[in-house]
Amino acid sequence: MTGPLDTDDQDDPPPPAAMASARDALALETIEVDLFVEALFRRYGYDFRDYGKASLTRRVRNLATGFGAATISDLTARMLHAPERLPDIISGLSVPVSEFFRDPHVFLALKERVFPLLASYPEINIWQAGCAHGEEIYSLAILLTEAGLYERTRIFATDISKAALNRAAEGIYPLQEAREAGRRYRAAGGSASFSDYFHARYELMKLDQRLAANVTFAEHNLVTDGVFCEAHLVLCRNVLIYFTTPLQDKVLQRFAQSLVRGGFLCIGTRENLEFSQARNRFQLIDGAAQLYRLLPGAGGA
Repeated sequence: MTGPLDTDDQDDPPPPAAMASARDALALETIEVDLFVEALFRRYGYDFRDYGKASLTRRVRNLATGFGAATISDLTARMLHAPERLPDIISGLSVPVSEFFRDPHVFLALKERVFPLLASYPEINIWQAGCAHGEEIYSLAILLTEAGLYERTRIFATDISKAALNRAAEGIYPLQEAREAGRRYRAAGGSASFSDYFHARYELMKLDQRLAANVTFAEHNLVTDGVFCEAHLVLCRNVLIYFTTPLQDKVLQRFAQSLVRGGFLCIGTRENLEFSQARNRFQLIDGAAQLYRLLPGAGGA
């Protein structure tokens, strides 16, 4: 009779042949992902070569499954010979994850520490890079409206994914998100009611289109495209975490070049400039919000 302490055969390591097979499969997958990324760049100009390998590999795997491809090499062949599927490829490789007033303390910091200074400009340009499905765009537009700044503000909302941009421009979201969005709106310093800014119908909410009146939605690739506009505030939240350090430095340099003298940069709460080459270009304004200001002479527009 086997007792409760008899663990023989329960924790035996896999046989050497199985381990060798697993290592070989992993090495082969790495080669396939590298070839896929190189083919995507050479065929269409989208450069994912300096994206974080672990997250990129997961997304390529998911793409292969979604396309019904037997292998990543099969996915590569389909991508090369079916350019009409490129929007689906780019949409699958991007990470359009966001929510209204995500990290409310960040929006509160913008309202209290940045908006009063933006108010000194007759015209205000804001660049939201990696806008995903647009929740943060509308969140920002709401607070700018309540601060009396929206009428003289132009927001440039960019993303690599055309599908994400189309959803952002529609401004339609599940109604079930409204209650939690309203809670975060109040925590972000909202002065009215979140329900004032959308119309509900068929379990969906459509944001008031006046919030998009001063928004320009545009495709832009942070890896290969240049400075997008002259901005007083750049927001790029939870995008840099998917880049390698050299690519982060390249993008941050582009943001510095885009900002006006004394302009502001806001990045994700899990990101920071501590180990970046750009750390000497910016002054930390709020560590919890990862809010920075461009130092004088640091390459502003």
